[in-house]
Amino acid sequence: MPVSIAQSLEKLFSMENKVILLTGAAGGIGKVLAEGFASAGAAMALCDLDAAKLNPITDGINANGGKAGSYYLDLIEMESIKKCVDAVIADYGRIDVLVNCAGINVREGFLDVEESTYDRIMNINLKGLYFISQEAAKHMMKQKSGNILNIASHNSVGMMGGCSVYGASKSAVAALTRSMAIEWAQYGIRANALAPGHILTSLTTVTWEHPERSRYLRERIAMKRPGNPEELLGIALMLVSDASSYITGSMMHVDGGCLAGGAPWPYDTKY
Repeated sequence: MPVSIAQSLEKLFSMENKVILLTGAAGGIGKVLAEGFASAGAAMALCDLDAAKLNPITDGINANGGKAGSYYLDLIEMESIKKCVDAVIADYGRIDVLVNCAGINVREGFLDVEESTYDRIMNINLKGLYFISQEAAKHMMKQKSGNILNIASHNSVGMMGGCSVYGASKSAVAALTRSMAIEWAQYGIRANALAPGHILTSLTTVTWEHPERSRYLRERIAMKRPGNPEELLGIALMLVSDASSYITGSMMHVDGGCLAGGAPWPYDTKY
């Protein structure tokens, strides 16, 4: 009997019986990933500082037949990181996938950044990511399997004005992803990064509504529009599932053709 399309796709992308710990789950991208992974069968451990935003996401997943729990996580506090991971292990017994989605940015010129701003961005985007990955990986090593997906950024490779600290943190995330991949492959752990381009969220609306900045961006994106958080889900699901079983240490860009060169200059063509 021939295998159906549904069976083939399920074999590749199903997250049934997998436990995913997702940081930054209350954010615009985090919410989409949380709901998308849950719809693929994953049990979701949703972690964030903001319980007011997080709990409705958790409740919605459970109401729709999925599996999700809410966990408090402050990535600046080492004790909070350990308590969060320990709580997920206590509830689920394992962590199959860690998705590091939490991150912040403050748009200021290089000379305007204060030490407190520098420290907060670096502590959340880089230090927090480093140590929660460390805690999760200890359990993955015991399992002899695991998967880490780090949410990087277009600023990991391309820079914009006013993003010096954020860009530095996200460039480091790309480097850490490679370190995780080569050190932990021997334990059956894979690590990859997803680099969103210019995605329209509540945090970037102010940029896309700015007449000069929005024009600047559209000129540099081949598709001439912002991306939607939902457009990250397909590649993210591939990277956390067995569909990417021989991919590790890579960074995938979802940017509408921005990195490729944006819109071309005028050229001769009969079309």
